[in-house]
Amino acid sequence: QVQLVESGGGLVQDGGSLRLSCAASGIIFSLYNMAWYRQAPGKQRELVASISRSGSTDYEDSVEGRFTLSRDNAKNTISLQMNSLKPEDTAVYYCNAVQMYTRQSFWGRGTQVTVSS
Repeated sequence: QVQLVESGGGLVQDGGSLRLSCAASGIIFSLYNMAWYRQAPGKQRELVASISRSGSTDYEDSVEGRFTLSRDNAKNTISLQMNSLKPEDTAVYYCNAVQMYTRQSFWGRGTQVTVSS
């Protein structure tokens, strides 16, 4: 059974920091490209950051320089360090795993991030 379990969300003030983590089980983690998406109320889910099996990262323009995504293949986890948070970062953040060969995709249940102004 595949599970992606997010943690680390919460309420923070404008300019603050949070660290999100996603723990994966039931998959061969090293075969998966990983990513964080977010969905704000009334908006579509959007890609925030992605990391390949080799550790190459890509970021959405609005978070570039503020967010840092990393992965630990030994612990089957990814982490998203979010600094200089803004109210517009408020959303539910979802962990996503995509198998590099089959493109099979799995999602976590999400964790709420709220940034107050």
